[in-house]
Amino acid sequence: MGAFEQYRPLLFSIAYRMTGSAMDAEDIVQEAYLRYQAVPREEIEMPKAYLTTIVTRLALNQLSSARAQRETYLGPWLPEPIISTDTAVPPDPARDPLRAAEDYDSISLAFMVLLENLTPAERAVFILREVFEYPYDEIAAILDKSETACRKLLSRAKSYVAANRPRFEAKEDEHLRLLEEFIASTADGDLEGLTSLLAEEATMWADGGGKARGAATRPVYGREAVARFLIGVSARFTPVDARVTVATVNGRPALVVRNGRNEPAFVVAIETSGGKIQKIWAMANPDKLRGVA
Repeated sequence: MGAFEQYRPLLFSIAYRMTGSAMDAEDIVQEAYLRYQAVPREEIEMPKAYLTTIVTRLALNQLSSARAQRETYLGPWLPEPIISTDTAVPPDPARDPLRAAEDYDSISLAFMVLLENLTPAERAVFILREVFEYPYDEIAAILDKSETACRKLLSRAKSYVAANRPRFEAKEDEHLRLLEEFIASTADGDLEGLTSLLAEEATMWADGGGKARGAATRPVYGREAVARFLIGVSARFTPVDARVTVATVNGRPALVVRNGRNEPAFVVAIETSGGKIQKIWAMANPDKLRGVA
């Protein structure tokens, strides 16, 4: 196996966490491959560091461009969901199950949404250091900054993430139970049952990108408002021939609804805590559903 193929899963993992888009991550990895192929091998002393530098800098450029585009994006912008596979986490036999679980935490939609509020530089340092455990000297070289500057960026990023992460994350079995009850209540039009599953301060974001019917262009706040919105949208816009499944999306069980052609119509992910659903993200922009196709 060549050096590039050896590090391809790692490169995709960095690019996806940096951009929140599987499509952009694939394009970045392909561009890194072309640049790598154009350089004589004897000039590359450390392929991993070289490739990580290319991918990170391309991702930073993409983020700068994307931020301008998102200012005109219709409705909330959410990360692109992906079915969790071995490419989502760089394979490493030396890692124990706990570490693997932490890796999946770092691609959860809740975590990816948090990353959107960091500056591109903070996001890069946080991902390289906290997720992939790169040493500060390598991160400094990748970003062309001093180690001191990188430590300050990491400190700010960690403070923000710590302050906004849920205090008590549900275990997978409780998460799955709440998701299944959520699906049943919504499908049955059971407003009271659905409301009982939601935390009082529950919030929902829907990303339709102006291309999906029924997607709210603003967040919906409060359990009663969220429950009424979900029941109404489900009754009016769920495909008649819909097939509802539960799949592991970004490391967590999520609802995937497909139409009669087996194409994904939308994905719904939840964040739970204290036995209640706290946050709901619905991704219905067809341009963002390739990763669950």
